[in-house]
Amino acid sequence: MNSLCESSSLSYISTCDRSYRNKSLLVSPVTTRVRISDVRKTSRRRGAGLILIRASATVSSEEKKRMDNNGKEKGWLQKGIAEFYDESSGLWENIWGDHMHHGFYDPNVTASISDHRSAQIRMIEETLKFAGLSDDSSNKPKSIVDVGCGIGGSSRYLSKKYGAECKGITLSPIQAERAQALANAQGLGDKVSFQVADALEQPFQDGQFDLVWSMESGEHMPDKAKFVNELVRVASPGATIIIVTWCHRDLLPTEKSLKPQEKQLLDKICDAYYLPAWCSTAEYVELLKSLSMQDIKSDDWSEYVAPFWPAVIRSALTWKGLTSLLRTGWKTIKGAFAMPLMIEGFQKDIIKFAVITCRKPE
Repeated sequence: MNSLCESSSLSYISTCDRSYRNKSLLVSPVTTRVRISDVRKTSRRRGAGLILIRASATVSSEEKKRMDNNGKEKGWLQKGIAEFYDESSGLWENIWGDHMHHGFYDPNVTASISDHRSAQIRMIEETLKFAGLSDDSSNKPKSIVDVGCGIGGSSRYLSKKYGAECKGITLSPIQAERAQALANAQGLGDKVSFQVADALEQPFQDGQFDLVWSMESGEHMPDKAKFVNELVRVASPGATIIIVTWCHRDLLPTEKSLKPQEKQLLDKICDAYYLPAWCSTAEYVELLKSLSMQDIKSDDWSEYVAPFWPAVIRSALTWKGLTSLLRTGWKTIKGAFAMPLMIEGFQKDIIKFAVITCRKPE
């Protein structure tokens, strides 16, 4: 059983919990790592299901309090994320277009303003190339899920590229509505659909998609283990899973956590963008290994996205940017003030722009 109750994953949870004990955002593996489907499978052995149920029932009062706090924290995060993107998505589309993610730049070439939207397309193409997905007809995905879809830029692009059906999920009702309107306007209404849903409890069947795509949504997930588990669950056998996300630097062998000043910087960014505790690329890789994924690859693309945040700041300082920003709301304005913190995090090598891909065993 590829359960996160396995010892290697428990070791990860313990390590991550020590690193972020003050936030206590990772849900305890005692009660959350066994899905009902796993119980049913295990119940084929007489009494096994009852053993699992008893194990989840013997929870201390301290553990229950922590679970309650985690639930409240998750609810606060989800509300904040939805409202943040409800406010800001129109501004972003008006200035930057329908792709709500970093661009991929040549680090040796000064990027022009006109290059930024094409850089976002390059990010998609470079990510697909890194994952080993070609344009070969025999290798094209036929069904795609876009987890954290924004206003559907990736969904529509991938659907056009591969002729695939794509489903996108977001916490923002305004994003989902706008994404669907754009799909319909582009003649993709029969191929691409969007809905409001939680990435940690996706409304899809097991093994439904042969490409699972998460472009800069993992940083919003309060339970990274459950997030990865859901990506794997909805992936079909042989499917490609792609995670592009913000991470903190990998810890040194002698370190148990980030330095206090590094945590302070990340906490300020978390407060502005409704992010829970960060994790490292290495921790994502360990999670995928614990679920027996194959062909796991990861890389740090920080140097290729370096021009992005300075460009966003420049666009915000134009007359169009300033007047649009003032019409949005406090959450968006607060996020704008935090943009220099992202630049600082990248320059100090605290923040890493991680790309992680793998394949689900057939």
